Amino acid sequence: MTDFHPQVRQLLDGDINLADLPPELRAEGEEALRLLAAVDREPVTLPGTLGARVLAELRRRAEAPGFWRRLRLRPWTLVPAFAAGAALALLLSTPAPTRAPAAVTVRFVLFAPEAQQVALAGTFNQWDPAATPLVRTGAPGVWTATLTLPAGQHQYAFVVDGARWVADPAAPAVDDGFGRRNSVLSL
Repeated sequence: MTDFHPQVRQLLDGDINLADLPPELRAEGEEALRLLAAVDREPVTLPGTLGARVLAELRRRAEAPGFWRRLRLRPWTLVPAFAAGAALALLLSTPAPTRAPAAVTVRFVLFAPEAQQVALAGTFNQWDPAATPLVRTGAPGVWTATLTLPAGQHQYAFVVDGARWVADPAAPAVDDGFGRRNSVLSL
Protein backbone atom coordinates (compact mmCIF):
# COMPACT_ATOMS: atom_id res chain seq x y z
CA MET A 1 0.00 0.00 0.00
CA THR A 2 1.28 3.44 -0.88
CA ASP A 3 1.58 5.92 1.93
CA PHE A 4 0.07 9.14 0.59
CA HIS A 5 0.85 12.66 1.68
CA PRO A 6 -1.64 13.87 4.35
CA GLN A 7 -3.22 16.36 1.91
CA VAL A 8 -3.72 13.60 -0.68
CA ARG A 9 -5.44 11.55 2.04
CA GLN A 10 -7.77 14.50 2.60
CA LEU A 11 -8.55 14.37 -1.13
CA LEU A 12 -9.37 10.65 -0.89
CA ASP A 13 -11.57 11.28 2.16
CA GLY A 14 -13.50 13.91 0.18
CA ASP A 15 -12.45 16.79 2.44
CA ILE A 16 -10.79 18.71 -0.42
CA ASN A 17 -10.84 18.77 -4.24
CA LEU A 18 -7.96 18.06 -6.65
CA ALA A 19 -7.78 21.81 -7.38
CA ASP A 20 -7.18 22.45 -3.65
CA LEU A 21 -3.90 20.46 -3.71
CA PRO A 22 -0.63 22.33 -4.23
CA PRO A 23 0.76 21.84 -7.76
CA GLU A 24 3.58 19.49 -6.56
CA LEU A 25 0.97 17.06 -5.08
CA ARG A 26 -1.51 17.04 -7.96
CA ALA A 27 0.14 14.11 -9.81
CA GLU A 28 0.05 12.04 -6.60
CA GLY A 29 -3.59 13.09 -6.08
CA GLU A 30 -4.56 12.06 -9.61
CA GLU A 31 -2.88 8.62 -9.13
CA ALA A 32 -4.71 8.13 -5.82
CA LEU A 33 -8.06 9.01 -7.46
CA ARG A 34 -7.36 6.53 -10.33
CA LEU A 35 -6.68 3.75 -7.77
CA LEU A 36 -9.83 4.63 -5.88
CA ALA A 37 -11.89 4.53 -9.10
CA ALA A 38 -10.58 1.02 -9.85
CA VAL A 39 -12.00 -0.31 -6.57
CA ASP A 40 -15.39 -1.94 -6.91
CA ARG A 41 -17.63 0.12 -4.67
CA GLU A 42 -20.74 -1.85 -5.32
CA PRO A 43 -22.31 -2.68 -1.93
CA VAL A 44 -22.30 -6.32 -0.96
CA THR A 45 -25.71 -7.69 -0.17
CA LEU A 46 -26.04 -10.84 1.86
CA PRO A 47 -29.03 -13.10 1.71
CA GLY A 48 -31.58 -12.15 4.35
CA THR A 49 -31.53 -15.69 5.75
CA LEU A 50 -27.76 -15.73 6.39
CA GLY A 51 -27.99 -14.49 9.99
CA ALA A 52 -30.64 -17.05 10.85
CA ARG A 53 -28.61 -19.86 9.24
CA VAL A 54 -25.45 -18.92 11.20
CA LEU A 55 -27.35 -18.83 14.50
CA ALA A 56 -29.01 -22.17 13.75
CA GLU A 57 -25.61 -23.77 13.06
CA LEU A 58 -24.17 -22.39 16.30
CA ARG A 59 -27.12 -23.78 18.28
CA ARG A 60 -26.78 -27.19 16.58
CA ARG A 61 -23.07 -27.41 17.47
CA ALA A 62 -23.67 -26.29 21.05
CA GLU A 63 -26.32 -28.98 21.59
CA ALA A 64 -24.42 -31.77 19.81
CA PRO A 65 -23.28 -34.69 22.02
CA GLY A 66 -19.61 -35.36 22.50
CA PHE A 67 -18.17 -32.64 24.71
CA TRP A 68 -14.63 -33.98 24.27
CA ARG A 69 -14.95 -34.02 20.49
CA ARG A 70 -15.99 -30.36 20.50
CA LEU A 71 -13.19 -29.50 22.89
CA ARG A 72 -10.72 -31.00 20.41
CA LEU A 73 -8.16 -32.09 22.97
CA ARG A 74 -5.02 -33.65 21.62
CA PRO A 75 -3.18 -36.29 23.69
CA TRP A 76 0.02 -34.25 23.87
CA THR A 77 -1.89 -31.33 25.43
CA LEU A 78 -2.75 -33.56 28.39
CA VAL A 79 0.89 -34.38 29.26
CA PRO A 80 1.37 -31.36 31.59
CA ALA A 81 -1.88 -32.13 33.40
CA PHE A 82 -0.92 -35.79 33.91
CA ALA A 83 2.60 -34.80 35.05
CA ALA A 84 1.16 -32.38 37.59
CA GLY A 85 -1.26 -35.04 38.83
CA ALA A 86 1.51 -37.63 39.16
CA ALA A 87 3.71 -35.17 41.05
CA LEU A 88 0.83 -34.36 43.41
CA ALA A 89 0.11 -38.05 43.98
CA LEU A 90 3.78 -38.73 44.70
CA LEU A 91 3.94 -35.79 47.06
CA LEU A 92 0.84 -36.93 48.93
CA SER A 93 1.97 -40.56 49.13
CA THR A 94 5.47 -39.77 50.40
CA PRO A 95 5.60 -39.76 54.19
CA ALA A 96 6.82 -36.59 55.80
CA PRO A 97 10.55 -36.77 56.40
CA THR A 98 11.50 -37.56 59.94
CA ARG A 99 14.18 -35.44 61.40
CA ALA A 100 17.29 -37.38 62.36
CA PRO A 101 18.61 -36.71 65.84
CA ALA A 102 21.58 -34.38 65.99
CA ALA A 103 23.51 -36.79 68.21
CA VAL A 104 23.20 -40.44 69.19
CA THR A 105 24.61 -42.24 72.24
CA VAL A 106 26.44 -45.41 71.21
CA ARG A 107 27.98 -48.17 73.34
CA PHE A 108 31.06 -49.85 71.87
CA VAL A 109 31.84 -53.36 73.19
CA LEU A 110 34.80 -55.65 72.47
CA PHE A 111 35.54 -59.09 73.88
CA ALA A 112 39.32 -59.28 74.34
CA PRO A 113 40.17 -61.55 77.34
CA GLU A 114 44.00 -61.32 77.02
CA ALA A 115 44.10 -57.53 76.49
CA GLN A 116 45.76 -55.25 79.04
CA GLN A 117 44.18 -52.11 77.55
CA VAL A 118 41.75 -51.30 74.74
CA ALA A 119 41.03 -47.96 73.10
CA LEU A 120 38.75 -46.71 70.37
CA ALA A 121 40.07 -44.70 67.42
CA GLY A 122 37.94 -43.34 64.59
CA THR A 123 36.79 -40.46 62.46
CA PHE A 124 35.04 -38.97 65.49
CA ASN A 125 38.34 -38.52 67.45
CA GLN A 126 40.80 -37.98 64.56
CA TRP A 127 42.02 -41.58 64.86
CA ASP A 128 43.77 -40.83 68.15
CA PRO A 129 44.26 -44.20 69.96
CA ALA A 130 44.70 -42.45 73.31
CA ALA A 131 41.57 -40.28 73.07
CA THR A 132 38.91 -42.86 73.93
CA PRO A 133 39.97 -45.69 76.27
CA LEU A 134 37.57 -48.56 76.94
CA VAL A 135 37.02 -49.89 80.46
CA ARG A 136 36.64 -53.44 81.71
CA THR A 137 33.16 -54.46 82.75
CA GLY A 138 32.26 -56.98 85.42
CA ALA A 139 32.30 -59.79 82.84
CA PRO A 140 35.79 -61.18 82.22
CA GLY A 141 37.39 -59.97 78.95
CA VAL A 142 34.61 -57.46 78.05
CA TRP A 143 35.67 -53.87 77.35
CA THR A 144 33.18 -50.99 76.78
CA ALA A 145 32.98 -47.29 76.04
CA THR A 146 29.89 -45.14 75.64
CA LEU A 147 30.06 -42.07 73.36
CA THR A 148 27.61 -39.49 72.09
CA LEU A 149 28.33 -39.03 68.39
CA PRO A 150 26.85 -36.73 65.75
CA ALA A 151 24.47 -38.28 63.26
CA GLY A 152 26.18 -39.52 60.13
CA GLN A 153 28.61 -42.23 59.12
CA HIS A 154 31.69 -42.96 61.22
CA GLN A 155 34.61 -45.33 60.71
CA TYR A 156 36.46 -46.78 63.68
CA ALA A 157 38.66 -49.58 65.00
CA PHE A 158 39.65 -50.90 68.43
CA VAL A 159 43.31 -50.54 69.38
CA VAL A 160 44.37 -53.46 71.61
CA ASP A 161 47.43 -52.97 73.87
CA GLY A 162 48.41 -49.86 71.89
CA ALA A 163 49.60 -51.82 68.87
CA ARG A 164 47.00 -54.13 67.35
CA TRP A 165 44.14 -52.50 65.37
CA VAL A 166 41.02 -54.70 65.38
CA ALA A 167 37.81 -54.19 63.42
CA ASP A 168 34.58 -54.56 65.38
CA PRO A 169 33.32 -58.10 64.69
CA ALA A 170 29.72 -56.93 65.23
CA ALA A 171 29.81 -54.18 62.56
CA PRO A 172 30.29 -53.97 58.80
CA ALA A 173 33.82 -53.10 57.69
CA VAL A 174 35.52 -51.36 54.78
CA ASP A 175 39.09 -51.35 53.50
CA ASP A 176 40.97 -48.38 54.94
CA GLY A 177 43.40 -48.13 52.00
CA PHE A 178 46.40 -49.09 54.18
CA GLY A 179 45.84 -52.84 54.37
CA ARG A 180 43.52 -52.82 57.38
CA ARG A 181 39.73 -52.91 57.78
CA ASN A 182 37.73 -50.16 59.52
CA SER A 183 34.35 -50.78 61.07
CA VAL A 184 31.48 -48.58 59.86
CA LEU A 185 28.77 -47.10 62.06
CA SER A 186 25.86 -45.22 60.43
CA LEU A 187 23.77 -43.06 62.74
